[in-house]
Amino acid sequence: MNFLLQNYFEVGAIILFAIGFATLLMHNNLIKKIIGMNVMDTSIFLYFVSIGYIRGGAANPLPSGLMLTGIVVAVSITAFALALTVKLHDIYGTIELDEIMQIREEADSI
Repeated sequence: MNFLLQNYFEVGAIILFAIGFATLLMHNNLIKKIIGMNVMDTSIFLYFVSIGYIRGGAANPLPSGLMLTGIVVAVSITAFALALTVKLHDIYGTIELDEIMQIREEADSI
């Protein structure tokens, strides 16, 4: 129990990652999947920043620089995924994956 209290940032990052992963797996809505992916990204950023923090020590610029790069990549992937979701909505009229797969199966059977 003492370990969990001393490493609460890491424990929080693990819990956030699990929430994002569960959201990514359980929902058929593409927007909810993108939100789950963003929660997972945020948990990884929290984890790496918490590892780079040293109490009473000098600041290490490497984790901060890596996380800035990761944030830029995460934002660009999110924008790309949202653009694809808009295109899918234009083509199929829905953003639910099970409905899109049903429409595709009906189109393939014709």
